[in-house]
Amino acid sequence: MELVFDGHNDVLLRLWRTMKGGGDPISEFLKGTAEGHIDAPRARTGGLAGGICAIYIPSGDLVLKEPDESGHYETPLAAPLDYLPSLNIAMEKASIALRLDRAGAWRLCRSTADIRKAMAEGVFAAVLHMEGCEALSADLAELDVFYAAGLRSLGPVWSRHNIFGHGVPFAYPMSPDTGPGLTDLGFELVKACNRLGILIDLAHITEKGFWDVAKTTDQPLIASHSNAHALTQVARNLTDKQMDAIRESRGLVGLNYAVTMLRPDGRDDAATPLSDMIRHIDYMVERMGIDCVALGSDFDGATVPADIQDAAGNQKLVAALGDAGYASEDIAKLCRENWLRVLGEAWHEQA
Repeated sequence: MELVFDGHNDVLLRLWRTMKGGGDPISEFLKGTAEGHIDAPRARTGGLAGGICAIYIPSGDLVLKEPDESGHYETPLAAPLDYLPSLNIAMEKASIALRLDRAGAWRLCRSTADIRKAMAEGVFAAVLHMEGCEALSADLAELDVFYAAGLRSLGPVWSRHNIFGHGVPFAYPMSPDTGPGLTDLGFELVKACNRLGILIDLAHITEKGFWDVAKTTDQPLIASHSNAHALTQVARNLTDKQMDAIRESRGLVGLNYAVTMLRPDGRDDAATPLSDMIRHIDYMVERMGIDCVALGSDFDGATVPADIQDAAGNQKLVAALGDAGYASEDIAKLCRENWLRVLGEAWHEQA
């Protein structure tokens, strides 16, 4: 079985909703559930050895638009969120992550050595991520606290605007060049992440914001869960020019399993073949090289192909990669080694 370290999931969102509904999120992850995509039993079955787990603050006003007769849609951006309610939710999700660690349900990892040790011991290797920084104030005082709690990755924005920058909408067909980029505070956030060793994720930011980060950061450029815009023209996917910059920085793009970002028609239809996933991987490997492509499932945050279904189905993608002609060494890079390389660089682990 090929072990997978996955670049993005929303399992903490699902577990937080369980907690808010009166359930036990720790038991749900440990014992398993029929809901969502990730828990410990399904992760073991599918070789999902770990991943980057997002603290995401949900937007209650976001309703995805249905496509018109041409398959086109444009969902308005969600409204900006208030700081204090966002901080409260972020703290609740960080608490769930820490309690899962204490219970032995997963291991919060702060280094690539931690990740490799957890994987070797059969414990889910979780890296804490913040997807959209509405829980951070202008002076970034909270960033040190979240860092101490294990935060090692963040995306300045989700698909909405905040004090740090601007996000892209959920829309097809649309360019990622949808508006302004980083604010002055956003540039300060990037510099703070560089100092601390927190990976900066470009998955939801505008194209202008992408270039703002690129000219400021000292890290490889990372888009944890995005695909090729040339194949699926949703605003969340990356242009060839963006991928060229990622290649030049020795960065990485994690294949998003979301069917809306895989299908040529951009539709939310689980009847999406694995060949669409391979098509995007092939394109990105040809554009950027095998060292710059990995996996970023978006489990528990999107509709994924029915053939995958959930974390237990990950080896079906691994098998499809083999059938497509990828050698075992290259499959290992796509499944985990490329992520471990860029995490080590972002986390200042080089001698």
